[in-house]
Parts: sequence; structure tokens; C-alpha cells
Amino acid sequence: MKIVHLIPGSGDTFYCENCLRDAGLLRALRAHGHDPVAVPMYLPLMIDRPEDLPGGAVFFGGVNVYLQQKLGLFRHTPRWLDRLFDSPRLLRWAARRAGMTSAKDLGRTTLSMLRGEHGRQRKELDRLVEHLRAEGAPDVVFLSNCLLVGLARRIRQDLGSAVVCALQDEDGFLDGIVEPYRRQAWEELSARAGDVDTFIAVSDYYSEVMKRRLGLEAGRVRVVHSGVVPEEYEPAAGRPEPPAVGFLSRLCPEKGVEVLVEAFILLKADDRFGEVKLRLAGGATAEDAPVLDRVRGRLASSGVAGDTAFLPHLDAAGRRDFLRSLAVLSVPAPRGEAFGMYILEALACGIPVVQPAAGAFVELVRATGGGLLCAPDDPRDLAEKLGRLLADASLAGALGAAGRKAVVEHFNVERMAREVADVCRDVAPARAGHG
Repeated sequence: MKIVHLIPGSGDTFYCENCLRDAGLLRALRAHGHDPVAVPMYLPLMIDRPEDLPGGAVFFGGVNVYLQQKLGLFRHTPRWLDRLFDSPRLLRWAARRAGMTSAKDLGRTTLSMLRGEHGRQRKELDRLVEHLRAEGAPDVVFLSNCLLVGLARRIRQDLGSAVVCALQDEDGFLDGIVEPYRRQAWEELSARAGDVDTFIAVSDYYSEVMKRRLGLEAGRVRVVHSGVVPEEYEPAAGRPEPPAVGFLSRLCPEKGVEVLVEAFILLKADDRFGEVKLRLAGGATAEDAPVLDRVRGRLASSGVAGDTAFLPHLDAAGRRDFLRSLAVLSVPAPRGEAFGMYILEALACGIPVVQPAAGAFVELVRATGGGLLCAPDDPRDLAEKLGRLLADASLAGALGAAGRKAVVEHFNVERMAREVADVCRDVAPARAGHG
């Protein structure tokens, strides 16, 4: 099958699990004999081993999307001018300026994108459809997340391609938009869900969330757990000393970095854990600067700043080295998440996790047997669970070994690719050849 995968770029400033999932999926689909094509959206693709997935021109370039939203003039400019605003250097600069748009502008732009052919970025949609037609209409167009469903109607009508859409944590973003755009965006998304042939949720938990929020029938959502390449991860030879608690995700409040810092401060007050270190990795955007300032101030005022290391955004090799330096990983996002690729990466290295009993974390920890659950948004309970693993190396080792076994047997990219291909195969015959 020819599968075009529309992938929003993250700007390569923070840990992006959607990017990790999408890149792994495309490589595995190609290894299985399919013809997947990556099409970057908004920003250039900044992924591990980019030579495996050569990125073409960016569509819906972030600067053009912004200008077309703000000024009517830019909805009619010639392509040669738009191309200047799509230059990789300018887009990388824009990525580092995350947070420069107001909450109201963000809401308006999200709603406009969801409106597709009726939105202010229609010129960009025309360009995308023309490009896909010129390259030969694909059997399936795979949308990386449901914020792209505004593209589906034109793709199906003009190309005859089936549209499959992944679901992963879009509700948190949409619920963060200011009113009235939050309500309008949810309404538009629900109305346009009918333009998608099949949705793929990354967990049972998130499948139920989005079926309820979008009013989707059960048969319209399939669950395919994300996966990693277990062979690329090697457990550490032994437990590192001194032991370290790690965090691997974007350093922002939504991911629970401040909750982990408070738990670490509580741990350090216990004489048993005087040598324990805290290692924070995953990167951040300009928007996250205030929380990082608060975290540094809190660590300093508690006298544990010297036991804490802030690491930059890491590539694949850097992440593996980082994980092997840990005794336990925790990303205590208070409201939970749709999945958590960092959990799989840690478990693939034999590192146990402690996660809140929220969202898909419950599903993942129980399915892998690779960690403990704690009360959400509760630093004291998180500290108690972390302390249990730090104090009992045998328990931590057993959980880590169970987690790695589960990743090897189920949460691997080969299984993910097979299941995604099955979904695409089920919907592609109904539309292939009608373009």
C-alpha cells in the first residue's frame, strides 16, 4: 500500500513522543514492504536517524499558517513568496519562539485549521492536495493526530484516498484553548469526524475518552498500542551508583515536573536517600521558561540543587545512555496521558517506572508489570513509591525485567506496524482507485 503520513514537526526543542511513534511506524511499514511517505506539517521533521526518512517540503508551514490567519493579504500571495516563509531556517526560528501567539490567536488558528476548505489556510490545503495528486494518489492518508481532520474531506473527495487518523492527547490541547474557541473547536471536530474512515487510539483508555467526546461509535475506533524497537535498547550491566531518579519529557507543568521535584525534596529529607540524584531531561520551549525558573528556585531553597542535573533535549543515543544511568523513571503528569512513550523507552532499558494512577498509565503499568502506581498530583505518595524502589534493588530489578519482557513481546514497533497496516488494508479497498 502507498501510505502518506502527515506528521507535524515539533521543532526539535523537546521530547516529542508523537514524532518518536510516527518515525518508528514509518520505518517498520517500509520494512514490511509498504510504501510510506512522510509529509512534514508546520515545521521540518527533526527526528532520530533522519536519513531513514528523508523529509520533503513542509506543508502548512508554521509562519505561513500564522500570516494567513492574521492578514487576508497572505491568503492570496504567490507561491514564490510563501516559499520564503517556508525556509527551514525561518521555521526553526519560529519553533524556538513557541508561546509568542496569544491564547486567543491559538484558538482562532486551531478552529480555522479544523474548518479545512472553509478555513483561512485553504490555499495551503489546495497545495497539499495538488502535490498528492501529482505524486499519485495514495491508498491511505494517515493523519498523525485529530487536529488535522480538517484536511480529510478534500483528501477523500479529490483523491479518493482513505483517511486514517491517530488519536493521542488532543483533548488536553483543545481543553486548554480559551472560549468560545474551545467549544467551537470541539463542535467542528465532532462534525468532521465523519470525514475519517477509521480512527486509531494509542490506548484503551484514550479510545473511550475520544469516543465519548466525539460521539463516535465503537466500531470507528481501533486500538493500537505504540511500540519501540527493543533491540535498540540495552539494559545497564548493574544498578548505577549513586542511584538517580529520572524524568524524560517536556519540562512543563502538564508533565508533572514540579510534582517530581517536590517528591525529590521529600526523599532527600530521608537519611536513607541522601546520595540520590535527580536527572531532568526532555527539553523545553520558550513558553516553559517560567516553570523552569520556579523549579530551579525551589531546588535551591531546599538545598538540593547540587544533586540535580538539567539535561538538554537528547537524541536517541543520548536518551538510551540517560535511561541506563537511572534507578527509576517518573513522569508524574497529574491528569495522566493517552500513552507515554517514555515508559516504553525506560522499560526497554530495564528501568522501572512510577506513574500516577491516571489516564493510560494504569493500563500500561498493569500490562507491562514494569512499575508502581501512585496517587495523582501527590508528591508525598510519589516519594513513598520512589523510595520503595530505591530501597529495594531486587524489587526494582524484577519490575524492570518484567517491563522489558513486555516491550519485547508486545510493545514493539513490529507489532504496531502490522496492526496499523491491517487497519489501513481494511479501509483502503473502499476508496483506492476512485481518485
